[in-house]
Amino acid sequence: MRSLLRIGLLLLIVLALGAGAWFYLHRGRPAGAHTLTLYGDVDIREVQPAFNASGHVTALAVQEGAVVKKGELIATLDDTRTAAALAQAKAEMRNRQAVLAALVAGSRPQQIAQAQATMEAARVTYLNAGVTYRRVERLATTSAATIQQRDDDKALYDAAHHRYQAANQAYLLAVAGPRQEDIAAARASLQAAEAGVALAQREYHDTRLYAPSDGVVEDRILEPGDMASPATPVFTIALPSPLWVRAYVPESDLGRIRLGMAATVTTDSYPGRVYPGWIGYLSPTAEFTPKTVETPALRTALVYQLRVYVCDPRGELRLGMPATVHIDLTARPGPARPGCTPPDARAH
Repeated sequence: MRSLLRIGLLLLIVLALGAGAWFYLHRGRPAGAHTLTLYGDVDIREVQPAFNASGHVTALAVQEGAVVKKGELIATLDDTRTAAALAQAKAEMRNRQAVLAALVAGSRPQQIAQAQATMEAARVTYLNAGVTYRRVERLATTSAATIQQRDDDKALYDAAHHRYQAANQAYLLAVAGPRQEDIAAARASLQAAEAGVALAQREYHDTRLYAPSDGVVEDRILEPGDMASPATPVFTIALPSPLWVRAYVPESDLGRIRLGMAATVTTDSYPGRVYPGWIGYLSPTAEFTPKTVETPALRTALVYQLRVYVCDPRGELRLGMPATVHIDLTARPGPARPGCTPPDARAH
């Protein structure tokens, strides 16, 4: 009799252990074998934009809770120095442009005509000085002119000759125009000035902070008057898209799900509201269950993190909001990519 009691007791213990193991392996599954229920939290990405320069903050254009668009101006630094440097660089560039334009255009017709007239006048003076010098030189042989007078006229003749040669060269240069080497040097100088303007514009632009993406301002980290730097964030901005629920699937259920499977999400905040979604990420690495998801008895169980991307056109879901995920295990997986168009569960 006692043997039968021992056997019965052992059978009861085995059945109890088996029931406990079944419950452990199938926790998270609902009564229906075609749906897997998981629990998690709404998660989104955040960015903390910072200036690309150092300086004092002069203005913040948005408050906490403001909706910002990508490229929207949200803060400024003191731009006194950068604005002056930009104006100076632009003035220098305009000066270099004028120099190059003058060289490329060459001599104007009026300049050529003026050089020609100067050359002709110098030639006439040179010819007259030659006639005078030769006459005085002949008279000097008959003692009708002094040697001093002859030497003076010779000096005037030589000076007129040099002036004529200089005027002739100036005329030829005016006709030929600038050298190609001078034009090339002017072009290089202009390119350097343009690079200076680009650098000054970049430094001026760095005193402005623009929203890096569409989002909602969660926190103003700095205020007007604070010192900013590239290492100091100015805002914390939540990115509403893509939006997902972070949940954890037990190892026993891992083989039942695939990327792209359709899912629905519900929350306690909006009873009866169902948000469509799909599995967009499945971690390749096992981890221990986070304390916020399972009971203390199951925190040592190995699970795999997954993301269920959710369509929330009303913007009702908030960061950290508890959510329940229902995965249709009979659905065929669709394309696993973030967006707001769930994959067709019937697609092959």
